[in-house]
Amino acid sequence: MKMRWLTALAILVVVVLGMGMTWWWLRPAPLRFVTTTAGKGNIERFVVTTGNVNPVVTVQVGTYASGPIQAIYCDYETKVKAGQLCAKIDPKTFQVAVDQAKANLASARAQLAKDQANLTYAQITYKRDLELLKHSGVSKAAMDIDRNARDQAAAQIKLDQATILQRQADLEGAQVNLDYTNIVSPVDGVVVSRNVNVGQTVAASFQTPTLFVIAQDLTKMQVDTNVSESDIGVVDVGQLATFTVDAYPGKKFEGEVTQVRKSPITVQNVVTYDAVISVANPKLLLFPGMTANARIITEQRKNVLKVPLQALQFSPYGLTASSPAAPADRVWVLRDDQPVSVPVTVGLKGANSAEVTGGGLKAGDTLILGEISASAGGTNQPARSPFGLR
Repeated sequence: MKMRWLTALAILVVVVLGMGMTWWWLRPAPLRFVTTTAGKGNIERFVVTTGNVNPVVTVQVGTYASGPIQAIYCDYETKVKAGQLCAKIDPKTFQVAVDQAKANLASARAQLAKDQANLTYAQITYKRDLELLKHSGVSKAAMDIDRNARDQAAAQIKLDQATILQRQADLEGAQVNLDYTNIVSPVDGVVVSRNVNVGQTVAASFQTPTLFVIAQDLTKMQVDTNVSESDIGVVDVGQLATFTVDAYPGKKFEGEVTQVRKSPITVQNVVTYDAVISVANPKLLLFPGMTANARIITEQRKNVLKVPLQALQFSPYGLTASSPAAPADRVWVLRDDQPVSVPVTVGLKGANSAEVTGGGLKAGDTLILGEISASAGGTNQPARSPFGLR
């Protein structure tokens, strides 16, 4: 009998220990919270895009004349003034045309002098025969011949004068072509590209060749960005922008949107638009052609109460976002080590945080971002999701 009681007691002890151990391993794990402090700061909404740095005004210097390059007076980075000689095309053939035009003009003027002398003689002959006609010294037929000779001589003078004007125009045209052999800068600026060498022949028959590219003012640059059609609707003139270039890691350049061009740029069925960002370049750090990674700030709030977006998405385990007890816009804060729901009014949302314009949240409150469940053995289980699910 005694052995039966001892056996029953042993079995009972084993069952109690098993239940205790089961409870120990299956007991609810204590919760720990990932928190942060609500504070004030700036919130921005921006459009991310890329583009290229370019001078505001770039002039391509070409040539109207054809021929071999005789001399070059401007090179890369040469500062030039308007009218400064940068290159010269061999002028021999054009000088020959000028000399020929001068000779033709001189011949026309000599012809005019000759015909003026002939007109003077015809007028004298006509007047003398007119007096003789009064005394029947000449016939009327002779007078008609004299009158015709005088009129033809006068008409020849007008023809010679017209010929002189034509020869002058030919000379001016030849001189213009000769002057085109001097390649001059049309603006003040800096040479950023030179595309010819001495001895190279340029032909301007079908298309004007570009000899130099001159940037008018490198202290004022612009970034031509490619904004996608999904973002172009929020980009407007006057918005601030920042960008970086690979040449200066960590350095931010600031500018302003000055143009939103409506001409579409289509590449492989992708449509973008050019938003021009103007930027000052007083130290000449920015070079033409640099790739810029830009952010155009479309909306901005300064020194406002803000919370991380993760705080707006969090709800404690067992209270999902679809629960009637959970407000649409609310955050959870720790008060007396207990999570408390605080309704908020959300304003501008940025990339990582949102503006709080109203509600019960105050700067300095401890915001809950997530939960971490710790097991009895001291190992951390995966954090619960923002909607309370593991």
